[in-house]
Amino acid sequence: MAWDLIFWVICFFINIALLASSFYQLISLSDLEADHLNPFEATTRINSIVLPEFLVQGFLCLSFLLTWHWFMFLFTVPITAYHLMLYLNQKHLLDVTEIFRDLNTEKKYRFVKLAIYLLLFTVVLFRLVISAFNSLHDEVDVHTY
Repeated sequence: MAWDLIFWVICFFINIALLASSFYQLISLSDLEADHLNPFEATTRINSIVLPEFLVQGFLCLSFLLTWHWFMFLFTVPITAYHLMLYLNQKHLLDVTEIFRDLNTEKKYRFVKLAIYLLLFTVVLFRLVISAFNSLHDEVDVHTY
């Protein structure tokens, strides 16, 4: 039971990292739209964290598959598949010259990712609490006999 708790704690922190990454990208795009950042700086900031985010998301999806958490795996497969499609088509990085043309689309994409990560955060937090309760409950049962 302790391994289950450790797994959900790791998933919790990975999810926080994904939320922070998505939020950072959205803030950078909003700053670009408000003319607080120049296009080169905004695309450099966003492009530097896109690939690590894709890798962490893929790791999270794969860990759900390997630990047989089917619902969580099926929940994370669409965004992982979309990330893989973007990467294979070489469309995962933002272009400095076309950023203003694609700004609204990129912001919507980041908002959708943020919503998915928030929903995932809710489910992971719920599973973390349940796992902690079960782990504590099992520990109390072992010590009472």
